[in-house]
Amino acid sequence: MKIALIAALLSSSVTAQASPNVPPPAQREPLLLRNATLHPVTGPVIAGGSLLIEGGRIRAIGGAELTAPPGARTVDLGGRHVYPGFVAANTNLGLAEIRSVAASTDTTETGPLNPNARALVAFNADSELLPVTRAGGVLTALSVPEAGRTGLIAGTSALLQLEGWNWQDMALVPEFGLHIALPRLRLNSALFPNQPEARLTEIRRSTEARLKLLDDAFESAKAYARARAADPTTPVDTRWESMRAVLPASPGATPARPVVMHADDLAQIRFALDFAARHGLKLIIHGGADAWRVADTLRDRQVPVIIDGLLRLPMRRDDPPDAIYGLPARLAAAGVRFCIAEAGRDSTNARNLPFEAAHARAFGLSDDDALKSVTLYPAQILGVADRLGSLEVGKFATLFVADGDPLEPSTRIERVFMQGREVELSDRQTALRDKYLKRQ
Repeated sequence: MKIALIAALLSSSVTAQASPNVPPPAQREPLLLRNATLHPVTGPVIAGGSLLIEGGRIRAIGGAELTAPPGARTVDLGGRHVYPGFVAANTNLGLAEIRSVAASTDTTETGPLNPNARALVAFNADSELLPVTRAGGVLTALSVPEAGRTGLIAGTSALLQLEGWNWQDMALVPEFGLHIALPRLRLNSALFPNQPEARLTEIRRSTEARLKLLDDAFESAKAYARARAADPTTPVDTRWESMRAVLPASPGATPARPVVMHADDLAQIRFALDFAARHGLKLIIHGGADAWRVADTLRDRQVPVIIDGLLRLPMRRDDPPDAIYGLPARLAAAGVRFCIAEAGRDSTNARNLPFEAAHARAFGLSDDDALKSVTLYPAQILGVADRLGSLEVGKFATLFVADGDPLEPSTRIERVFMQGREVELSDRQTALRDKYLKRQ
């Protein structure tokens, strides 16, 4: 009896912490969505359009003339809008549930150098935040480990679709890139008004020591890669082994994976550019508040920028209040590849990604670029534009149906399809809503 009671309590505890949504099976029959307003992203809007989905992919796009094959299911959308799913290029989804509960957070390893940390194997497929995020149209996300206060190399991120039984089912790119958190390089003495000069000197020396540690780590990884290439029996070091994919296989070669450097300040961005050039890295800038100041260099070197949200304060006191708000428009005008992510990688706010794009639209970014900044552009930067980011034949049928412009908070997302499978749009928040609507 006691054993049965304990088992029941443990079972109920686990169930309470897991999302009750059941992932649907793979698409078994063709599906034709008719009478829809299609937003391909890569082309003009198609009013009264039809979209045929088969085997989880888009097989045909057209108008009313598009007919369903034998055995297909047809759904009339009544003029509703169809968009490709949003792609969140920087989140902690699956790694952090409730920040104030340490047991539900698995974002950071101890120590400054953790290149062997992998977001994929720590991802919680039963997170309550996944259905909430899907309800906002965000259907794919890059889950990123954190470096911590004194960390440098955080580990490797993973790109996942936000629906599935486990991380094996959900992984689109199991290992995307190596993430590095640069220390603050611009020491503003005004932030330390009561600190003696000796303390400021100590801070500068600490920063220099951390940068040297980072450089030494890459030199060690390169030496290890050379040793392994010359003699495969060389003992495996998991830290340096995990860095081999971000290093050029030969001088001048393009590495298989990028290095994502988290850099906001101009000094950090310049350091990242120099560091990547010196080590032959494929660089992506994350943060990028000052990216517009070196836009020509970023464009010429083809370095993309993942903007870490717009709802932030300016970098400097003499910057205009809208300095960050107008950043996407500035980068677009300069020809820099960019996309918009949610500020701070707060997993609870990942659903608000489209509203970050809407904010950029209000401050000069065109309608087309605003939509692309959270669909096609992140898909391109993350290397999955052949599968996601737009409504095109051959791409995954990962899309949603809405009653209006999804960049507007008043718009309601009514249906979601992940690789052709319709996903339930219930979550903890809708359950609480339904509960309190019944209150007398």
